Amino acid sequence: MPIFAIAFMVSRMGTMNISLPDHLKSFVDEQVAGRGYGTSSEYIRELIRRDQDRLVLRQLLVDGGSSARSEPVDGHYFGSLRDRARGRHSK
Repeated sequence: MPIFAIAFMVSRMGTMNISLPDHLKSFVDEQVAGRGYGTSSEYIRELIRRDQDRLVLRQLLVDGGSSARSEPVDGHYFGSLRDRARGRHSK
């Protein structure tokens, strides 16, 4: 990513202060130290991104579950999907 893009992203960050009980702060500090995060903010941002991804996946599952029925998803379906992705068409 170009430097100017990173600078633009950084300048658009807001600030949020949170209070944690001592045992949760210790947990966050351990995660930062043990998992390669530079700061507790990086760790918290990663947790928020994962939660956003989880919510998107949940909505996709709900949408899929409420959609109209289609042909069964079985071995043949996935085989033809792989063939299409590779640019081949199964007969």
